[in-house]
Amino acid sequence: MGSKSMTVLLLVTVGAIICHVGCFTFEVGGNDGWVVPPANDSKVYNDWASENRFRVGDAIQFRYRKDSVMAITEAEYKKCNSTRPIFFSNTGDSVYRFNHSGSFYFISGVSGHCEKGQKMIVKVMSHEEAWGSEKGGSSQPSSSTAAASFPLFQAFAASMLTPYLFSCAGF
Repeated sequence: MGSKSMTVLLLVTVGAIICHVGCFTFEVGGNDGWVVPPANDSKVYNDWASENRFRVGDAIQFRYRKDSVMAITEAEYKKCNSTRPIFFSNTGDSVYRFNHSGSFYFISGVSGHCEKGQKMIVKVMSHEEAWGSEKGGSSQPSSSTAAASFPLFQAFAASMLTPYLFSCAGF
C-alpha cells in the first residue's frame, strides 16, 4: 500500500516538474528593465514583444525603480489611461503570468511615462497556435524558439515514465 502512495506522489511530482519546464519567464527590457525608453524609441517594448513567442502559462517579469506596471484594456491602452487597471504592481519586481491566449496591454502607472512609450502589447498564443505557426511560419527563429520544443519533450518523458512508475507500484 505504501508503494502505491509513493508512486502516486512521484507521478504528481514528475507532472509538476514537466509542466514547470514548459513555461518560461521573459524579462521585459533586458538589463535595462522596465524604464521610460530613450527619445525617438517609443516602440522599443512592442518591438521586443513581437520578437518573442508567448504561450499560455508563460510569464513576463518587470524590474524597475520608482515606477509601476499595470495591465489594462485595449481602450485604456490607446488613451494611456491608468485609472482602471486589471493588474497593478509597484514592488520593483513584478511577474505577470498569462492564463489565456489573446492580447495583453501593459503601461507604466507613473504619470506621463505611457505617453513617452513605456507601454507594451503582448500577444499570447494558445499551445495549438504555437505549434501551428511553426509549420508554415517564418524560418527566422525568434529569441524564444526553444520554448516551442519543450512540449515534445514533455510528451515523450510522460509517455516513457508513466508505464514504468505504474509497473513499479503494481498497478
